[in-house]
Formats: sequence, C-alpha cells, structure tokens
Amino acid sequence: MTRVCFISHVRPDRLDEYRSRHAAVWPEMLEALRDTGWRDYSLFLAPDGLLVGYLETDDYSAAQEAMTRTAVNPRWQAEMSEFFVADGSPDEGFHVLDEVFHLEDQLRAAGLPTHPQELPA
Repeated sequence: MTRVCFISHVRPDRLDEYRSRHAAVWPEMLEALRDTGWRDYSLFLAPDGLLVGYLETDDYSAAQEAMTRTAVNPRWQAEMSEFFVADGSPDEGFHVLDEVFHLEDQLRAAGLPTHPQELPA
C-alpha cells in the first residue's frame, strides 16, 4: 500500500463553487475512483486556494493510468479545469509530496504498539 499526498491550487475566486461541486461528486466518478484503486481519498482546501489531496493505493501510477481510461474522467477533468490556477487537466497538475514521517510505521519499526489499547495493563 502506498500513501500519496499532493498539492495543487484552486483559483481563490472559485473556492465556494469548488467546495459545492465536491459536496456532490458524480456517482460515476466516485465509482471510477473506487474501481481504479483510489482508497481513503480526501481533499483539503485552504482559504488561499491551496488544495491538498491524500489517498492510499496499491500503485499510484497504475491508479492514475486506469482513471485515464474511464469514460467519466475526461468529462470531470474538463469541468474542473476552470477552477485551477494552472492550465491543463487538473489530475495532471498535481505536485506529489515526499512522505517524511508516518507515526504507525515508526512505532512498528521501533517494536512499539500502534494503538493505546495494545499497551500492557
């Protein structure tokens, strides 16, 4: 399993509408994301338009490639492109960030419980 975090930038004057569009994503887009391996996918939006995305997947490149082959993705990206500062398809403009810390990974590496209920009584 791979954890992926990315950033992009939404136009500050379009934040409310961007939020509104993501409050009711098309069901076929939701299914396409699910079916192509995007899990635990979240988007976070700052007041200045900074968009942070997080997802888990077995293979990010394969998940992205599979999305390009869906019928719904090109339509969704065309609809969303007007909201982004950068030109082009929004899903191609993500800047993926390097993960530098993950609590549970380091707890496991140190031989420590990952949940408080696993502590000896």
